[in-house]
Formats: sequence, structure tokens, C-alpha cells
Amino acid sequence: MSKLTDVPKRILIGRALRSDKLGETLLPKRIALPVFASDPLSSVAYAPGEVLLVLSIAGVSAYHFSPWIAVAVVVLMFTVVASYRQNVRAYPSGGGDYEVATTNLGPKAGLTVASALLVDYVLTVAVSISSGVENLGSAIPFVVEHKTACAVGAIVLLTLMNLRGVKESGKLFAIPTYLFVAGVFAMILWGAFRGLALGDTMHAPTSDYEIKPEHQGLAGFALVFLLLRAFSSGCAALTGVEAISNGVPAFRKPKSKNAATTLAAMGLLAVTMFCGIIGLAMATDVKMAENPAKDLIHNGSPVGAGFTQDPVISQVAAAVFGEGTFLFVFLAAATALVLFLAANTAYNGFPLLGSILAQDRYLPRQLHTRGDRLAFSNGIVLLAGAAILLVWIYGADSTRLIQLYIVGVFVSFTLSQTGMVRHWNRHLRTEKDPAARRHMIRSRAINTFGAFFTGLVLVVVLATKFTHGAWVALLGMVIFFGTMTAIRKHYDRVAEEIAAPETRPDDSIRPSRVHSIVLVSKLHRPTLRALAYAKLVRSDQLEALSISVDHAETKALKEDWERRGIDIPLKILDSPYREVTRPVIDYVKSLRKDRPRDVISVYIPEYVVGHWYEHLLHNQSALRLKGRLLFTPGVMVTSVPYQLESSEAAKLRARRRADWIAPGSVRRGPVERRQPKEPSQKG
Repeated sequence: MSKLTDVPKRILIGRALRSDKLGETLLPKRIALPVFASDPLSSVAYAPGEVLLVLSIAGVSAYHFSPWIAVAVVVLMFTVVASYRQNVRAYPSGGGDYEVATTNLGPKAGLTVASALLVDYVLTVAVSISSGVENLGSAIPFVVEHKTACAVGAIVLLTLMNLRGVKESGKLFAIPTYLFVAGVFAMILWGAFRGLALGDTMHAPTSDYEIKPEHQGLAGFALVFLLLRAFSSGCAALTGVEAISNGVPAFRKPKSKNAATTLAAMGLLAVTMFCGIIGLAMATDVKMAENPAKDLIHNGSPVGAGFTQDPVISQVAAAVFGEGTFLFVFLAAATALVLFLAANTAYNGFPLLGSILAQDRYLPRQLHTRGDRLAFSNGIVLLAGAAILLVWIYGADSTRLIQLYIVGVFVSFTLSQTGMVRHWNRHLRTEKDPAARRHMIRSRAINTFGAFFTGLVLVVVLATKFTHGAWVALLGMVIFFGTMTAIRKHYDRVAEEIAAPETRPDDSIRPSRVHSIVLVSKLHRPTLRALAYAKLVRSDQLEALSISVDHAETKALKEDWERRGIDIPLKILDSPYREVTRPVIDYVKSLRKDRPRDVISVYIPEYVVGHWYEHLLHNQSALRLKGRLLFTPGVMVTSVPYQLESSEAAKLRARRRADWIAPGSVRRGPVERRQPKEPSQKG
């Protein structure tokens, strides 16, 4: 089977890398930015639209609040970036929010943060891919008609790219991300130049539409609640900021400094693009509605179900560049592509966090090890499976999925910054150097403000989004928390049970006797080899055991056994229901019950075949027996292999392949070893 799967595996993910090549996979800042920050950078493609969608509930008149919401998002972004710059310097090991919360607030807080981040990473993949499919579907109808299938295909493709390794996937993602950033900045600068310098009037495709408000004339608490909900939707621009603090080990040295610089660059780019798109949306009179078929009015009547509402960034690009122009198509393609690649932030954060949690025994140990390409392959596959399940359940609908979004990330923001405040308080109690204390006090002030602000936003998000789907994210966090707690209890219980005590345990006491049993179905070469091996091993009692399911075969076995004069007693157990496994298990248990201090050693003859499909034809009874015997105390199971000709032929084929020399690979024959010159004798 390994030979069958090895070639496709090498084609899909590349050749395996040695462990000592890990340093070659580390990322420079120019690659780390698109790898870890593609999510917050690409969120400007849908975050402005989410703000306008919520405000449209009160009609176009509420749009004038959007600049103030953008200012609040910008302040929050700079606060979070400044706070996380303290995190990456204080905790550069890659634990990120989980390590900060665990160290300073305790294991339960750390596990809460881990649960929140795992949920958020899964949602990042689902939302980014679904949004990318919707953007691509505006140009390709086939994608819209098969939205879920296309989203699943994109996740599979992205998974394969990440299985090839962080550095290799980072090179693939860098160009589209930078093209998207360049396209957005070109649109903002050209739009500002046309509007301010040339005095042009730019109109979005929906500028002459009207919005039918669901709730007209909102005021007081209702208006405040609407604005808070719009703000919470705009906070989608902050998702993925924490990924850099979790990915510090993937940076080149100096790791903390490079991570902090990348954080600052990401924050500056994201807020500039977010504000620029909001400003141009206001200038070009973009209209968005939560239910465009009924709430968007054109020429006095609703646009109907056949209308496709393009994202804000597409409408602004149409107004600035002109619909169908090269720059419009370029930005639309770059936007769709970068939204697909935005999920890569989660593909780097989830497996790394999963590895740390596995090391702490909160997740299966398989998540801790690296794969062939030095990436955490098991974590990557687990993330892909969870995201595919979510996309399938929600039909790749980004509007429904985004309601589940950002709850987890603000839980981790708040607990992480609270933990950092405790971190600085603990160090200030022992630090005496005035310069170091001033730095710590300044850092503590930043983290304190960050904890307060993100905590306030968390309350807003929960209050405004709970009934719109945020409860699903909270449920996911509870499930992750409970599962990881149960896994930790299991590992702790196993570790306690198998720990070697200081005193001599019962397991180390020599058994009184060894009772060996060789399982026999027919008298053939594998059986004779197993009998010979069992006789070689010292046993107090040795017997052969056969299960009678066919009287004729059993009679033939007895006759052949006596004819050959085998000096090992043969015991036959009748099986009226034609079972093989149960009679063997019952017999072994009866021996254990009669002599509890005896060890039962069971020898099972097995075939070794050379082709994967031949395994389906042999050893099935042996597998079932071994599986049952492993759960029987005081029983040792030994497989006695017998290599068939197909197995030997397979070895010969492998040897021939190893010795084969490709034509042209050897240019010259072996160089004859030169004889050392004899020293000249003078005189």
C-alpha cells in the first residue's frame, strides 16, 4: 500500500525534507506578510460591505454614519496591533494568545483562548473561500450554480498547497496578495485624484437605486444598537491579526523584531485600504441591501430575484476605473484570488496552535509531529475537514457564515491582553532598572487599553450578533473546550497508570509459567514455521490449537498431524456457530482464570504478500484475533511471518530499481586510482 500511495504523494506535495532542513523553511518579512496577514488584508474586500449592509436597514440616511464607524474600526485596529507587538516580544515561542493566557491567567483561560482560536481559524477558511467563490461567481455563472462544490474544491487545492510547506506555499501566495494591495491602492489614489484634482463625478452602478428601509426613522436606543451592530460587522477587518503572534517561530531571526515589523505593516495597509474603500463608497453613492431583491428599488420597483448585488469593492472599482476596463478586471481577479488565499492565515495558525496543544496533551499527539515537508500535515488536514463540513452545512453562503465570525477572535484578544497586563505587573514587582521599568509601564498601558477596548467590542459583538448566528461559534468553542479537557484527562490517566514506580511493581515479577499456544488452521509451511519457532522459545507448556468449523477439514488435520508424528499436542475446539475468534478468546481466558500468574503466549502464522491488493485476501482472521487478544490481560501475541513468492518478487523488483542506471546518467567510466609516485633516488 505504501508503494501505491508514495508516487501520488510525492507528485502532490513534493519530496520529503530532512529534519535538519527546517531552518531553510523560515520566512523573510516580505513572504511572511502575505502568509500571515492575507486574512486582515483581504477582509477589506467584504468588511466595508458588511457595514453598509447593516446600515441599510435604516435606509440611505444612515450611510452618513459609516465614516465614524470606519474611524472606530481604525482605532481598534491600531490598538490591537500595538498590543500584539508587545505579545510577540514577550512570548516569541509561537504560543501566542494561548501561551499568554495559560501563563498569566491559568490553564482554563488558556484553553478558552485555544477553543476560540480554533473555531475562528475554521471560520476564516469557510468565510474566505465562500466570499471568494461569490466574487468569482459574478463573472463566471458556473461557479454560482455549483457554489458549494467549487468552495470544497478550492479548500482541497489550498490544502495541497500548504502540505507542500510554509515557505513554498508562501511564495505562491505572495504575488496575488501584493497585486491585490497594489490594485486597491491604485483605485484609492486614482479615485482621489479624479474627485479632488479633476473634479469628476463618479457613480457606482447602484448610485441611482433607492433603498427601502426595513425600519424607518430609527432613533434613540434602536439607532445606537444598529450602529453597534454595524461596527461589530466592520470588525471583521481585524480577523487574523493574532496569527502573526502564533507564527513567530516561522520568521527568520531576529524573530520577534521581524514579527513586530510585519504586524505594523499589516495594520497600516489594512486600515488605509479599509478607510479608502469606505470613503470612495460614499463618494460614488454605493447602495447595498441585506435583501436586495425586495429592498433595492430601481425606477420605482424592486430589482427582483434575478439581480446580483456586487460587493462594494467591485462597485467602487467600476465607478473609478470604468466597468469592463483592464484595471477593473485586474482588481476583480486579484480580489477573488486573494480571498481564496486569505484562508492561508488559518492554514498557518491552526496547525501550529494544534501542535502546541498536542504537546500540552490537549489534542491527539499526531498533531504535534511535522509531515514530509516539515509542515504540520495532520493539523492542515483536520482544518480542511472542519472547514469543508461548515461550507457544506451553510451552502458556502458568506452572509450566513460571517455572522458566526469574529466572536472567537475577540475572546482571544480580550483574554490575551488581560494576561499581558498581569505579565507586566509580575515583572514590575522584581524589576529595578528605571529604563526597563519605564518600558514595562508603557507596554502595560498599551495592553490595558487593548484589554478594555477589545472586551467592550466583545460585549457589543455578543449583544448584536448572538441571535444572528454567533451562538453557533460559542457552541463550537464549548465543544472544543470539552473535547480538549477530556483528551487531557485521558492522557493524564494513561501517564499515571503506566508510570514506573520507585518500588518493584507487580508487572516486573517473573510469571510462574509460560503457556504457549500455536494457532493452527491447516498443516502447511507457515504452520510448521510457527511450531518450530514456538519450540525454540522456552515455554513451560506448548500446545497447538485449532478451531473446528468443518468436520471433514478437522478430520484431515488430525490424520495429517498423526501421520507426520508432530510431538506437540493438538487441541481441537468445536465451534457450532462457525466462529473462530470467540472460541480462542474464551479458551485463553479460561487458562488465565485457572492460573492467574501464568502468561499465555499466542503464536499466529501470517502470510507476507508483495502486492497491496493481496492483503485483502489473507490474514483477516489473524487481524481480528490480534485485535481481541490485545485487550486480554496477561496475553502476549506473536506474529510469525511467512514470505510468499510475491513478496520475494517485490523485493527483487525494488533491488533492480535501486541498481538501475538511467541512460546518460554516467558520462564516464570509473576513474582508475593512480599509483603513488615512487620517491626518486638520488645518487
